[in-house]
Amino acid sequence: MIKRVLVGFLLSLNCSFADTFTFSAIPDEDESRLKQRFDKVAAYLAGELDIDVKFVPVKSYAATVAAFRNNQVQLAWFGGLSGVRARLLVPGSEAIAQGVEDPEFRTYLIANAATGLSKADAFPAGIKGRSFTFGSKGSTSGRLMPEYFIREHFNAAPEAVFSRVGFSGNHSRTIALVQSGAYEVGAVNFKVWDNELKAGKLDPTKVTVIWTTPPYPDYQWTIRGDVDARWGAGFKDKVKTALLDMKDPDLLGSFPRQGFIPASNDAYRPILETGKSIGLID
Repeated sequence: MIKRVLVGFLLSLNCSFADTFTFSAIPDEDESRLKQRFDKVAAYLAGELDIDVKFVPVKSYAATVAAFRNNQVQLAWFGGLSGVRARLLVPGSEAIAQGVEDPEFRTYLIANAATGLSKADAFPAGIKGRSFTFGSKGSTSGRLMPEYFIREHFNAAPEAVFSRVGFSGNHSRTIALVQSGAYEVGAVNFKVWDNELKAGKLDPTKVTVIWTTPPYPDYQWTIRGDVDARWGAGFKDKVKTALLDMKDPDLLGSFPRQGFIPASNDAYRPILETGKSIGLID
């Protein structure tokens, strides 16, 4: 009798979980900020889709890709590189929406004021021999694209260009490390920089932007291709519509984006080719 009750409870638990649509996001800022940002998005999606929706935080970019691959989440707010990696691992998955700013995203190279480096239109050759921090190893704006431009300019790997190379883990941490002088130069997502500058969370007398990369495609919402089989025909399109119809300034400020526009897998082919060219994608 006890065994039958226990089995019934576990089955009901599994059914409850199966009915919950889960999503995650790359941890480009600290975890507490991510939860504040995306719990609100989960509530919005639950209202639009009329089902239970849960945000699942993860500790790293690689963990976000793994959760998507393993069907622990069915939707994810990926960067360009993590999205490409996830879609390669899950055939049929699709980029369905991106921020208005994402087709022409940029990275800032930033420097501690003590370096004497200042903003210029040309690539800053004076960063050679300095200590340098990227963001996460899996970040498009914090690693892939700045590494590509560094290799293109110096015709050498970052380890051969800089006195010391680090990986901060996220963009907020990159800013803090360069501002403190722990690293002389770093690469940061321009949206995180602009947002933290606006919020008064960085000191422009201690850390400054010295160069802006050319534009490239970056963040996007990617959804698994099997969601219609699980939640019914047309579900993927309902999710896409909900994302494109997100207009609340408070919700959009969580990203931060002006709004969302349609995306496609083909739009991220430049990221795939760049990743292959520097050995970050096989």
